[in-house]
Amino acid sequence: MNAITIEPARLKELIDGGKPIDLIDVRTPVEHRAVHLPAARLTPLDALDAQAVTQARPSGADGPCYVLCKSGARSRKAAQRLTAAGVESVVVEGGMDACAAAGLEVVRGKAAMSLERQVRIVAGTLVFVFTVLGVLVTPWLLIVPGFVGAGLVFAGVTDTCGMGMMLARMPWNRAGYACGVNPG
Repeated sequence: MNAITIEPARLKELIDGGKPIDLIDVRTPVEHRAVHLPAARLTPLDALDAQAVTQARPSGADGPCYVLCKSGARSRKAAQRLTAAGVESVVVEGGMDACAAAGLEVVRGKAAMSLERQVRIVAGTLVFVFTVLGVLVTPWLLIVPGFVGAGLVFAGVTDTCGMGMMLARMPWNRAGYACGVNPG
């Protein structure tokens, strides 16, 4: 299924038009804290519930639910889930990165390490440590770097990263946010 999309410039026109729109940000709370659109409410992808999204619609918003993430991949997954549940949804093309580049008003907060970077650090550490241990202790430990490599290939092919999903649930990636709340 190809998602319906909107360019950041068009989204800016809608926001500037003054009429309420339903804009959700499906990134992690820490990513949202680092930079977000004032009009967006936080609803992380791993906690996405179509009924809750519908119930939390801003008063007066009668159009589709616009979905935003960092670059677009998570937004497409969220839009598929919402559409399957009967919620009209539109993906913001290029995500938060494209919105900031297009000049939309953003709120900047405490910067955080991206999930992608965390995945690279954890995967690299696991491969390095277990390769050394496999050479020095027992070759059976080389199964771990092989498993990590297979996981990275799977993530690249399917655009679904199990390690990233696990890291998104870690406490440092959830710091003080409740779903559906725009912390400002």
